[in-house]
Amino acid sequence: MATNRFYRSLQVSIGIVLILLAVVIADSLREKVVNVGDKAPDFQIITDGGRRITRSDFGGRLLVLNFWATWCPPCIDELPSLNELQERMKADGVVVLGVSVDKDQRAYEEFLAKTKVGFLTARDPEAKISSSYGTFKYPETYVIDSRGRVVQKHIGARAWSDERLLQQFRSLL
Repeated sequence: MATNRFYRSLQVSIGIVLILLAVVIADSLREKVVNVGDKAPDFQIITDGGRRITRSDFGGRLLVLNFWATWCPPCIDELPSLNELQERMKADGVVVLGVSVDKDQRAYEEFLAKTKVGFLTARDPEAKISSSYGTFKYPETYVIDSRGRVVQKHIGARAWSDERLLQQFRSLL
């Protein structure tokens, strides 16, 4: 009789453990995607200028976090307008940070050497930062306010110097 209770208790315990394990596995497999209104994941990266920065280093300013790559034609097409956005809005407290997911360091460096990029850039070849945001399409851009909240999310290239977008940025400051 005691043996039957022991085996029954053991079966119930194993069942509970298996259910908990299934919940943990299911949660870890769920794709994490950052959307408007979410707290932006923090990150740490070294810019091409050698400066170590984190998301929280931009406190008080509006951060335009752009994920891109040199092998991505829409990414390349939007670079001039990101340059213009940085130039026109930097005095207002807007900072553009371009994080490249290029694996080939040499191709990335050669691209930057021949292209005039006027905003902060960094390379994340393992795409750890973009993955933490749930980004897998490039370009993808997150506008993060001074409290660290995502206030805009853009998938695909944009004309960042468009007066309507600039007006939206001004309203967020």
